[in-house]
Amino acid sequence: MISDETLQAFIKPYYENKDIMHNLWHIELVQKQIDHVIKLGNYDVDREALRLALAFHGFVYRDEAAIRKFLTEHNCPEDLIEKSIKIAWESQRPEVPQSLEGKILHDAHVLEGGKTYTVVKTLITGSVRGQALTETLAFMKEHVLNANKCYLPETIPLCEEMNTFTNKFYEDLRKGME
Repeated sequence: MISDETLQAFIKPYYENKDIMHNLWHIELVQKQIDHVIKLGNYDVDREALRLALAFHGFVYRDEAAIRKFLTEHNCPEDLIEKSIKIAWESQRPEVPQSLEGKILHDAHVLEGGKTYTVVKTLITGSVRGQALTETLAFMKEHVLNANKCYLPETIPLCEEMNTFTNKFYEDLRKGME
């Protein structure tokens, strides 16, 4: 098992230059949701593969080879390497995850921070990108409203609540700006 310190040292450079909504704090928030989802569903999961997949989910699509090299150099069994990478890939939207761990990571990522977080994340990310509020709202309308989906029975109602809140917030703000 790779220590938390060793894993953090490896992933830190990949998250350092990301915006404030996708940095290492993002990993902590998603981990809290993972723990919550596992508890809600009383799931028996491969926690090590899930821990590694969470760490890598933000850059697996860009640097899978480096991840594989890191895991191999730290004597991870081949089956753990394959499973962790598969879960990291499965958690990416819009693909439907096949494994339980992939669904948990996906849904925890969607629900990160609770029902209000999608609105906050969208507004902050738009601001960081230098967008005007009208541009961010246009992005929100096209890419965020009703775009989130969860797959586990315990997370589907939470996602519906989040989508309802996000839609209402958007409509209220848009009307207030007319």
